[in-house]
Amino acid sequence: MDAELKALEERLSQLVDACQRLRADNNRLRQDLAASTSENHRLSDKIALATSRLEEVLAQIPETE
Repeated sequence: MDAELKALEERLSQLVDACQRLRADNNRLRQDLAASTSENHRLSDKIALATSRLEEVLAQIPETE
């Protein structure tokens, strides 16, 4: 009975350790996702600005026939 209890205690300890590792990984992934989302918005804004500027420049070029 003591051996079974020790084995159960060890497995429970391993489960707790795994849960703690997964929680830490999950937090890191959330932070990475937030940073990537922010970077994506920043780059999208830069693309929109560049597109707008390019359209302005193209509008100033006279059409040729």
